[in-house]
Amino acid sequence: MSRGTLIQWADDTVNPVVGCDGCELWGLTSRICYAGKLHEIREGRPGYARDFGKPELFAGRMRAAARAPALQGLRRTAKPWLDGAPRLVFASDLGDALSSDVPFEFLETEILGQVSSEEGSRHRWLWLTKQPARMKKFSEWAMRRGWTWPSNLWVGTSVTAAANASRAAQLRGVGDDRTTRFVSFEPLVEPVAFTELVVGIDWAIIGGESGKEARRFDTTWVFDAVAACRSSNVALFVKQLGRNVVHAGAQLRLRDVHGGDWEEWPADLRIRELPRERAAGQM
Repeated sequence: MSRGTLIQWADDTVNPVVGCDGCELWGLTSRICYAGKLHEIREGRPGYARDFGKPELFAGRMRAAARAPALQGLRRTAKPWLDGAPRLVFASDLGDALSSDVPFEFLETEILGQVSSEEGSRHRWLWLTKQPARMKKFSEWAMRRGWTWPSNLWVGTSVTAAANASRAAQLRGVGDDRTTRFVSFEPLVEPVAFTELVVGIDWAIIGGESGKEARRFDTTWVFDAVAACRSSNVALFVKQLGRNVVHAGAQLRLRDVHGGDWEEWPADLRIRELPRERAAGQM
Protein backbone atom coordinates (compact mmCIF):
# COMPACT_ATOMS: atom_id res chain seq x y z
CA MET A 1 0.00 0.00 0.00
CA SER A 2 1.08 3.55 -0.71
CA ARG A 3 0.05 5.72 2.25
CA GLY A 4 -0.68 9.04 0.62
CA THR A 5 -0.89 9.72 -3.10
CA LEU A 6 -0.70 12.66 -5.49
CA ILE A 7 -3.91 11.43 -7.15
CA GLN A 8 -6.35 14.18 -6.24
CA TRP A 9 -9.43 12.03 -5.68
CA ALA A 10 -7.89 9.47 -3.31
CA ASP A 11 -6.10 9.33 0.03
CA ASP A 12 -4.10 6.17 -0.70
CA THR A 13 -3.46 3.55 -3.35
CA VAL A 14 -3.14 -0.23 -3.12
CA ASN A 15 -2.22 -2.79 -5.77
CA PRO A 16 -3.19 -6.40 -5.12
CA VAL A 17 -2.41 -6.96 -8.81
CA VAL A 18 0.46 -5.21 -10.59
CA GLY A 19 0.58 -5.10 -14.39
CA CYS A 20 -2.11 -5.56 -17.01
CA ASP A 21 -2.67 -7.48 -20.21
CA GLY A 22 -3.07 -4.41 -22.39
CA CYS A 23 -5.42 -1.55 -23.26
CA GLU A 24 -5.58 1.47 -25.57
CA LEU A 25 -2.83 3.15 -23.53
CA TRP A 26 -0.42 0.22 -23.47
CA GLY A 27 0.12 -2.29 -26.24
CA LEU A 28 1.86 -2.84 -29.55
CA THR A 29 0.89 0.57 -30.95
CA SER A 30 0.72 2.72 -27.81
CA ARG A 31 3.07 3.05 -24.83
CA ILE A 32 1.72 6.02 -22.89
CA CYS A 33 0.26 4.46 -19.73
CA TYR A 34 1.98 6.03 -16.70
CA ALA A 35 2.00 2.70 -14.84
CA GLY A 36 3.57 0.98 -17.82
CA LYS A 37 6.19 3.68 -18.21
CA LEU A 38 7.01 3.47 -14.51
CA HIS A 39 7.56 -0.25 -14.91
CA GLU A 40 9.97 0.31 -17.77
CA ILE A 41 12.16 1.95 -15.13
CA ARG A 42 11.36 -0.27 -12.13
CA GLU A 43 10.48 -3.68 -13.57
CA GLY A 44 11.68 -6.49 -11.37
CA ARG A 45 12.22 -4.36 -8.29
CA PRO A 46 10.49 -5.45 -5.07
CA GLY A 47 6.79 -4.67 -5.27
CA TYR A 48 6.70 -4.36 -9.07
CA ALA A 49 5.93 -6.91 -11.77
CA ARG A 50 8.83 -8.54 -13.54
CA ASP A 51 7.00 -7.82 -16.81
CA PHE A 52 4.22 -5.21 -16.84
CA GLY A 53 2.39 -7.16 -19.56
CA LYS A 54 2.18 -10.22 -17.30
CA PRO A 55 0.22 -9.26 -14.19
CA GLU A 56 1.49 -10.50 -10.83
CA LEU A 57 -0.51 -11.08 -7.66
CA PHE A 58 0.47 -9.58 -4.31
CA ALA A 59 -1.58 -11.19 -1.56
CA GLY A 60 -1.79 -9.34 1.73
CA ARG A 61 -1.67 -5.80 0.41
CA MET A 62 -5.39 -5.21 0.82
CA ARG A 63 -5.25 -6.43 4.41
CA ALA A 64 -2.42 -4.01 5.16
CA ALA A 65 -4.38 -1.17 3.56
CA ALA A 66 -7.48 -2.03 5.58
CA ARG A 67 -5.54 -1.45 8.81
CA ALA A 68 -5.00 2.24 8.02
CA PRO A 69 -6.62 4.65 10.49
CA ALA A 70 -10.13 5.83 9.71
CA LEU A 71 -10.42 9.35 8.29
CA GLN A 72 -14.17 9.94 8.36
CA GLY A 73 -14.95 13.35 9.78
CA LEU A 74 -11.36 14.57 9.50
CA ARG A 75 -9.82 17.36 7.44
CA ARG A 76 -7.33 16.80 4.62
CA THR A 77 -5.22 19.93 4.55
CA ALA A 78 -3.70 19.17 1.14
CA LYS A 79 -6.99 17.94 -0.35
CA PRO A 80 -9.81 19.93 1.27
CA TRP A 81 -12.35 18.55 -1.21
CA LEU A 82 -12.00 15.20 0.64
CA ASP A 83 -12.69 16.72 4.07
CA GLY A 84 -15.00 14.59 6.19
CA ALA A 85 -15.12 11.61 3.84
CA PRO A 86 -14.03 8.11 4.86
CA ARG A 87 -10.53 7.16 3.74
CA LEU A 88 -10.64 6.77 -0.06
CA VAL A 89 -8.37 3.97 -1.27
CA PHE A 90 -7.75 3.64 -5.02
CA ALA A 91 -7.31 -0.03 -5.91
CA SER A 92 -5.15 -0.79 -8.95
CA ASP A 93 -3.32 2.33 -10.05
CA LEU A 94 -0.38 0.18 -11.22
CA GLY A 95 -2.31 -2.43 -13.15
CA ASP A 96 -5.70 -3.96 -13.82
CA ALA A 97 -6.93 -6.56 -11.34
CA LEU A 98 -9.48 -7.72 -13.93
CA SER A 99 -6.80 -8.82 -16.37
CA SER A 100 -7.78 -12.11 -17.96
CA ASP A 101 -5.37 -14.36 -16.04
CA VAL A 102 -6.26 -13.11 -12.56
CA PRO A 103 -8.29 -15.85 -10.80
CA PHE A 104 -11.67 -14.88 -9.40
CA GLU A 105 -10.78 -16.82 -6.24
CA PHE A 106 -7.90 -14.41 -5.61
CA LEU A 107 -10.17 -11.39 -6.08
CA GLU A 108 -12.73 -12.93 -3.75
CA THR A 109 -10.22 -13.37 -0.94
CA GLU A 110 -8.03 -10.34 -1.51
CA ILE A 111 -10.64 -7.74 -2.45
CA LEU A 112 -14.11 -8.77 -1.31
CA GLY A 113 -12.81 -10.38 1.86
CA GLN A 114 -10.73 -7.41 2.96
CA VAL A 115 -13.11 -4.66 1.85
CA SER A 116 -15.91 -6.23 3.89
CA SER A 117 -13.76 -6.99 6.94
CA GLU A 118 -14.25 -5.04 10.16
CA GLU A 119 -11.19 -2.91 9.44
CA GLY A 120 -11.84 -2.56 5.71
CA SER A 121 -15.45 -1.50 6.15
CA ARG A 122 -14.27 1.82 7.67
CA HIS A 123 -12.91 2.92 4.29
CA ARG A 124 -14.20 3.40 0.75
CA TRP A 125 -12.41 1.38 -1.90
CA LEU A 126 -12.34 2.72 -5.46
CA TRP A 127 -11.78 -0.19 -7.85
CA LEU A 128 -10.99 0.98 -11.38
CA THR A 129 -10.73 -1.25 -14.44
CA LYS A 130 -10.65 -1.03 -18.21
CA GLN A 131 -12.36 -4.42 -18.31
CA PRO A 132 -15.83 -3.80 -16.83
CA ALA A 133 -17.28 -6.77 -18.70
CA ARG A 134 -14.99 -9.07 -16.71
CA MET A 135 -15.79 -7.15 -13.53
CA LYS A 136 -19.47 -7.86 -14.22
CA LYS A 137 -18.70 -11.57 -14.61
CA PHE A 138 -16.80 -11.52 -11.34
CA SER A 139 -19.70 -9.74 -9.63
CA GLU A 140 -22.15 -12.37 -10.87
CA TRP A 141 -19.77 -15.19 -9.89
CA ALA A 142 -19.36 -13.78 -6.38
CA MET A 143 -23.09 -13.37 -5.86
CA ARG A 144 -23.69 -16.98 -6.90
CA ARG A 145 -21.27 -17.89 -4.13
CA GLY A 146 -23.37 -16.03 -1.60
CA TRP A 147 -21.68 -12.63 -1.54
CA THR A 148 -23.56 -9.37 -1.25
CA TRP A 149 -21.53 -6.73 -3.04
CA PRO A 150 -19.95 -4.54 -0.32
CA SER A 151 -21.50 -1.08 -0.42
CA ASN A 152 -18.11 0.47 0.38
CA LEU A 153 -16.56 -1.04 -2.75
CA TRP A 154 -17.11 1.55 -5.48
CA VAL A 155 -16.63 0.30 -9.03
CA GLY A 156 -15.28 2.32 -11.91
CA THR A 157 -14.11 2.13 -15.48
CA SER A 158 -12.09 4.36 -17.80
CA VAL A 159 -13.39 6.00 -20.97
CA THR A 160 -10.72 7.81 -22.98
CA ALA A 161 -12.44 8.13 -26.38
CA ALA A 162 -15.61 7.22 -28.25
CA ALA A 163 -14.08 3.89 -29.27
CA ASN A 164 -14.21 2.58 -25.70
CA ALA A 165 -17.31 4.42 -24.47
CA SER A 166 -19.25 1.14 -24.26
CA ARG A 167 -17.43 0.43 -21.00
CA ALA A 168 -19.77 2.82 -19.17
CA ALA A 169 -22.82 0.71 -20.01
CA GLN A 170 -21.01 -2.50 -19.06
CA LEU A 171 -20.24 -1.05 -15.63
CA ARG A 172 -23.93 -0.70 -14.83
CA GLY A 173 -24.18 -4.47 -14.50
CA VAL A 174 -21.65 -4.66 -11.66
CA GLY A 175 -22.84 -5.06 -8.07
CA ASP A 176 -26.38 -4.28 -6.95
CA ASP A 177 -28.66 -1.30 -6.40
CA ARG A 178 -26.48 -0.02 -3.52
CA THR A 179 -23.28 0.01 -5.56
CA THR A 180 -21.60 3.36 -6.23
CA ARG A 181 -20.35 3.52 -9.82
CA PHE A 182 -17.94 5.97 -11.42
CA VAL A 183 -16.38 6.64 -14.80
CA SER A 184 -12.91 8.12 -15.18
CA PHE A 185 -12.73 10.16 -18.38
CA GLU A 186 -8.95 10.36 -18.19
CA PRO A 187 -6.96 10.90 -20.24
CA LEU A 188 -9.79 12.15 -22.43
CA VAL A 189 -8.47 12.73 -25.93
CA GLU A 190 -11.64 13.64 -27.83
CA PRO A 191 -15.22 14.74 -27.13
CA VAL A 192 -17.62 12.00 -26.03
CA ALA A 193 -21.38 11.78 -25.49
CA PHE A 194 -21.42 12.60 -21.78
CA THR A 195 -25.22 12.81 -21.64
CA GLU A 196 -25.46 9.12 -22.51
CA LEU A 197 -22.40 7.97 -20.62
CA VAL A 198 -23.30 9.34 -17.18
CA VAL A 199 -26.67 7.57 -17.08
CA GLY A 200 -26.71 5.10 -14.20
CA ILE A 201 -23.47 6.28 -12.61
CA ASP A 202 -22.84 8.37 -9.52
CA TRP A 203 -19.53 10.06 -10.20
CA ALA A 204 -17.60 11.30 -13.22
CA ILE A 205 -13.89 12.12 -13.12
CA ILE A 206 -12.37 14.03 -16.03
CA GLY A 207 -8.81 14.93 -16.92
CA GLY A 208 -6.35 15.64 -19.70
CA GLU A 209 -3.24 13.75 -20.70
CA SER A 210 0.20 14.17 -19.13
CA GLY A 211 3.58 13.69 -20.77
CA LYS A 212 5.64 15.41 -23.44
CA GLU A 213 3.46 14.03 -26.24
CA ALA A 214 0.15 14.80 -24.54
CA ARG A 215 -2.79 15.12 -26.89
CA ARG A 216 -5.02 18.19 -26.82
CA PHE A 217 -7.55 18.57 -24.03
CA ASP A 218 -10.20 21.21 -24.72
CA THR A 219 -11.92 22.70 -21.68
CA THR A 220 -15.18 22.81 -23.63
CA TRP A 221 -15.28 19.07 -22.88
CA VAL A 222 -15.35 19.90 -19.17
CA PHE A 223 -18.30 22.22 -19.68
CA ASP A 224 -20.08 19.48 -21.65
CA ALA A 225 -19.45 17.13 -18.73
CA VAL A 226 -20.76 19.71 -16.27
CA ALA A 227 -24.02 20.07 -18.21
CA ALA A 228 -24.52 16.31 -18.46
CA CYS A 229 -23.72 15.70 -14.81
CA ARG A 230 -25.98 18.47 -13.57
CA SER A 231 -28.83 17.13 -15.71
CA SER A 232 -28.42 13.59 -14.32
CA ASN A 233 -27.55 14.52 -10.72
CA VAL A 234 -24.05 13.05 -11.04
CA ALA A 235 -21.10 14.34 -9.02
CA LEU A 236 -18.16 15.66 -11.08
CA PHE A 237 -14.46 15.78 -10.24
CA VAL A 238 -12.11 17.71 -12.52
CA LYS A 239 -8.79 16.03 -11.76
CA GLN A 240 -6.31 17.73 -14.07
CA LEU A 241 -6.22 19.63 -17.35
CA GLY A 242 -3.15 17.85 -18.69
CA ARG A 243 -0.10 19.24 -20.40
CA ASN A 244 -1.70 20.30 -23.69
CA VAL A 245 -4.80 22.24 -22.73
CA VAL A 246 -6.88 24.62 -24.84
CA HIS A 247 -9.21 27.09 -23.14
CA ALA A 248 -11.44 29.57 -25.00
CA GLY A 249 -9.64 28.68 -28.23
CA ALA A 250 -6.13 29.43 -26.95
CA GLN A 251 -3.34 27.39 -25.39
CA LEU A 252 -3.46 27.60 -21.60
CA ARG A 253 0.04 27.74 -20.11
CA LEU A 254 0.31 26.09 -16.70
CA ARG A 255 3.29 25.66 -14.41
CA ASP A 256 2.12 22.26 -13.17
CA VAL A 257 3.20 19.84 -15.92
CA HIS A 258 0.14 17.67 -15.26
CA GLY A 259 -2.25 20.61 -15.10
CA GLY A 260 -3.43 19.40 -11.70
CA ASP A 261 -3.03 22.57 -9.61
CA TRP A 262 -6.49 24.05 -9.70
CA GLU A 263 -5.22 27.37 -8.35
CA GLU A 264 -3.94 27.93 -11.91
CA TRP A 265 -7.30 27.19 -13.53
CA PRO A 266 -10.13 29.50 -14.52
CA ALA A 267 -12.57 29.57 -11.60
CA ASP A 268 -15.41 27.86 -13.46
CA LEU A 269 -13.30 24.72 -13.95
CA ARG A 270 -12.59 24.23 -10.24
CA ILE A 271 -15.08 21.45 -9.56
CA ARG A 272 -14.12 18.62 -7.24
CA GLU A 273 -17.18 16.83 -5.91
CA LEU A 274 -17.60 13.42 -4.29
CA PRO A 275 -20.59 11.17 -4.97
CA ARG A 276 -23.48 10.54 -2.66
CA GLU A 277 -23.55 6.86 -1.83
CA ARG A 278 -26.63 4.95 -2.88
CA ALA A 279 -29.33 3.77 -0.54
CA ALA A 280 -31.00 0.41 -1.17
CA GLY A 281 -33.44 0.58 -4.06
CA GLN A 282 -31.76 3.45 -5.91
CA MET A 283 -30.65 2.94 -9.51
